Amino acid sequence: MTITTAEFAALARQVRVLTDRAEITGLIDGYLLSLDGGRFDEAWARRHFTPDVRFTSPVGSHDGIEGLAEHEQATLDKFERTQHMGANYLIDLDGDRAAVRWNAFMTHVHLATTQQSRGETPGAHFDVGGTFTGEAVRTPAGWRLRRLDVQAIWTTGRGPRTLTPQAEATLHALAGPARERSVIDTGRHQSN
Repeated sequence: MTITTAEFAALARQVRVLTDRAEITGLIDGYLLSLDGGRFDEAWARRHFTPDVRFTSPVGSHDGIEGLAEHEQATLDKFERTQHMGANYLIDLDGDRAAVRWNAFMTHVHLATTQQSRGETPGAHFDVGGTFTGEAVRTPAGWRLRRLDVQAIWTTGRGPRTLTPQAEATLHALAGPARERSVIDTGRHQSN
């Protein structure tokens, strides 16, 4: 069987699309797994993000790669351990850029001190279902996230004892008036 130059070029384009999708999926999975490792430094940030990254979440926003690792560390230090799982990846490729979106289930096990102060049994946790949307770009080092927006869709359990004002507002909006008191420790927020 022989293939024409045009058929070979079409096949090469298809392979490129499949390779790009696999690399972006690997970037997303690596990022989610890294959140549960608890080691955030400059190398971590550069492995996943561009220098001009714009990161937004229910906890707050951060512009640029400088200080991003510390921002993430401060957020996740409120928990004993976490597990972040992603699914339903949508990747819309456009040359060296891609719009990305995925669903996530995020479990946050409270610190022992939080559990004790609340009178909770060991292993008490705060779960979040949400979406991640953003933009990935091809760089000389591979695909990196340039923009990432995390949205909480639902929560179960009580949030951490200290909340940023933005996180508290998000939890209030998701909880609604009937669940507000059981989900949030009112009057206990701090800025990160």
